[in-house]
Amino acid sequence: MKLKSPLSIGTWIVLSAMLMLGACKKEGSLQSTKVTEEESLTLSQENTSAEAEYDDVTEIGVSAGADLELNAPVETNVSINGLSLETRPDLFPDLFFKVGPCTKIEILPNDSTWPKTIVINYGDGCICRDGKFRKGAIVLHFTGPIRRPGSVLTISLRGYYVNRMHIEGTKTIKNLTENGVHKYSVHIEDGAVTLPSGRGFKYEGSKVVTQVRGMETRTIRDDVYSIEGRNKTVYANGTVVVKNTETPLIKPVSCPWIVKGVLKIKINDRVLYIDFGNGDCDNKAILKWANGEIEIRLP
Repeated sequence: MKLKSPLSIGTWIVLSAMLMLGACKKEGSLQSTKVTEEESLTLSQENTSAEAEYDDVTEIGVSAGADLELNAPVETNVSINGLSLETRPDLFPDLFFKVGPCTKIEILPNDSTWPKTIVINYGDGCICRDGKFRKGAIVLHFTGPIRRPGSVLTISLRGYYVNRMHIEGTKTIKNLTENGVHKYSVHIEDGAVTLPSGRGFKYEGSKVVTQVRGMETRTIRDDVYSIEGRNKTVYANGTVVVKNTETPLIKPVSCPWIVKGVLKIKINDRVLYIDFGNGDCDNKAILKWANGEIEIRLP
């Protein structure tokens, strides 16, 4: 694509696919507050990069759930590369494709029964396979196999940080599959993000994720999802960021980034759009606004 104002933003983390629907009691008065073009760009970058980490948490949960359906846990303690694990990595091929080398995984109960809880503990932290530093824990509670219609996965975060970004909240994922079409609803409550700079925001919301590829196999690595949703984010100073999918966002599990789709962002009186491209797996997207556009490069 040709750009009017090309620019590389190396500090922007992967853009978010996971959109949440929230509420703001003072929306009417806050929307009238003016924001500058520079402020709107900064807010959209901060907000969207943070939401991407919620996407990643969801993929970790779904990966663990897919592995659980394929492999019955065995009570064992082993050491791999000097790291103690309470379950064998070969029992979690999809999950270990996502997590870091220092991760400790615990299954409760450690057998083939349901419901089941998995604790993914990064401890004091390590650099993961995607180059990001993570610490803290992700707790996954499954009412049943994740691919069974009606099953619910609840994800809680305990002292969870990604590259010094503090991520909080609870995600609830429900399997809405019917007639062979895999579909999930995703809801987040008590969501809060604190950036390394100290800036932060809160939000709650929902979305619908529909699988469009990879249904024929048991592994999730060839899965591709279409995402539609809406959210409202509220900053401490009262600024409101509203997001809607203009066209469905396409996210392959095998690619770190969204590869297609358009996202509309409204920040008080400002409107911006993010175009994720034509389907290629690359670290580029285009952020557009009334007076121009920039190319965004993701690490």
